[in-house]
Amino acid sequence: MTKPALPDPDHTRLDALDRAALQRALMARVEAAWRLCRELHPALPCPAVWLDLRGKCAGQAHFGRGGLRFNPVLLEENRRAFLVEVVPHEMAHWLVHHLEDGHRARPHGREWQTVMRRLFGVEPRTTHRFDTGRASPAPYRYRCGCREHGFTARRHALARRGRGYRCRHCAETLVYLGRSAS
Repeated sequence: MTKPALPDPDHTRLDALDRAALQRALMARVEAAWRLCRELHPALPCPAVWLDLRGKCAGQAHFGRGGLRFNPVLLEENRRAFLVEVVPHEMAHWLVHHLEDGHRARPHGREWQTVMRRLFGVEPRTTHRFDTGRASPAPYRYRCGCREHGFTARRHALARRGRGYRCRHCAETLVYLGRSAS
C-alpha cells in the first residue's frame, strides 16, 4: 500500500469543530479527493455533495443525481475515520464510474480496489465499522427462534401491512414483540 495521498486530518482540530465547520471540512476533503482524481482523469466532473443519507450507510456515489451522498450522523460520530476512509471510498466509485463510462466495472471490483490502494493509499474495504445505533435506530422488536431483531419504522410498517420476514439463521417467521424502551 502506498502512503496516503490526502493529508491526514488533525483529530484534535476535528473534535473541536461544530456541525457547520465539520460539514465544510467534509466538502474540502471531497474537493481535495476530486482534485487528486483529476490527475488521472482531467475531464472528471466535480460531484455535488449532499448530507442526506440516513440509516447504516455512511456514503453513496449517486450517479443519477450526479454526486456523493453522506450520512451526517455517522460523520459527526466518526469524524477522522469518515474523512480518511469514506470520502476516498465514494470518490473511488465516482472516478471508476466515469473512467469506465458507467459500465463494465463491478462496484468493489479490481478497478475500484486499485484506485483505493494506488491513488488514495487506503486499504479497500467494502463496508465501514461504525456503530450505527444512533444513525439507524431500530426501536421495533421482533423475535424468532434464535434471537431478537430490531426493525426500523419503515420495515415495521411493511411488516404490519403483511410483508413476512424470516430469520436468516433459523428461518423462522419473525413475530412482533413491541417497541423497545429506548
